[in-house]
Amino acid sequence: MQPCRLLLDRLDTPIGCALLVTDETGHLRALDWTDFEARMRELLRRQYASVPELEAGGAPAEIRDALQAYFDGEPGTLDGIPWDTGGTRFQRTVWETLQTIPAGTTLSYGQLAERIGSPKAVRAVGLANGSNPVSIVIPCHRVIGANGSLTGYGGGLARKQWLLAHEARVAEPMQLSPLIA
Repeated sequence: MQPCRLLLDRLDTPIGCALLVTDETGHLRALDWTDFEARMRELLRRQYASVPELEAGGAPAEIRDALQAYFDGEPGTLDGIPWDTGGTRFQRTVWETLQTIPAGTTLSYGQLAERIGSPKAVRAVGLANGSNPVSIVIPCHRVIGANGSLTGYGGGLARKQWLLAHEARVAEPMQLSPLIA
């Protein structure tokens, strides 16, 4: 759905000042970094036929609080952030699937392509991943190269590395099933 109004807010984080773009219904439409503001505006332009002018305004407290809690060590708080984006059906499928990657884990682009049922669409998955307008909340940083290398992140590889290390430190350990004797 095309937004009527977009509000731009800023949130200081351990890895820089985040730009939060929300709509009049309180949905997050973009999350990026001040040093990548031009990229964020371009992604918004690609998402919507006509992008309203970004107005200065506060993001809903629920979004700000959830993001702050994430940076304070509670990665599960991102799940409750409402987001809405444009994009193609394929992009939205990739973005929704990204949200199924648990904090503290990663997938390769190939594994992500397999997960959406298009194992040969690795490049298309990479392009969709790179077009994600709502970073962190849609965790595109959890996708890595087939060889385990940190490849591409719109906010810079140093941020990607920090996010992955942060999540690895604070993610809940997986519960193992007891062995049956």
